[in-house]
Amino acid sequence: TAEQMLISRRLLSSKLAWKGTSQFTKISFSKARRYKMTDTKLNKDESEWRAILTPAQFAVLREKATERPNTGEYNHFAKEGVYDCAGCGQPLYRSTTKFDSGCGWPAFYEGLPGAIKTETDSSMGRVRTEIMCSNCGGHLGHVFKGEGFKTPTDERHCVNSISLKFKEK
Repeated sequence: TAEQMLISRRLLSSKLAWKGTSQFTKISFSKARRYKMTDTKLNKDESEWRAILTPAQFAVLREKATERPNTGEYNHFAKEGVYDCAGCGQPLYRSTTKFDSGCGWPAFYEGLPGAIKTETDSSMGRVRTEIMCSNCGGHLGHVFKGEGFKTPTDERHCVNSISLKFKEK
């Protein structure tokens, strides 16, 4: 529609792109940023990732896109088990570390030992700490520290639901 075209033009100018009726994703600034995942244990090329991931999973895990807030499957999800990487199946978070931060995405106060790697992300005009699966390099979201949440680490791992697969205990 004309309204969607206008929204798309505005979003492109702010480095976002329209992806269907309910999903906005970030456009990466360069191919180097999009595919900078060479220091991981599991290396696949783009065609291999596209073959095993849905288009939405590919956008988030491989192109570092972001789900719209309050739309993810695991935001208000409360079962006992483990959250694995949707890309490679590596266990990332225990359900006991999940908490309601009110941010619109699933929040955890810590990952499993060695499961998460971090990288400085200076996109979007500010410096943040990106979190990724240490096995496949898939983009999970960002970690924020010192926000005052009453958790053992005072950290909030803000994770895209689509980056995760839950395994019930």
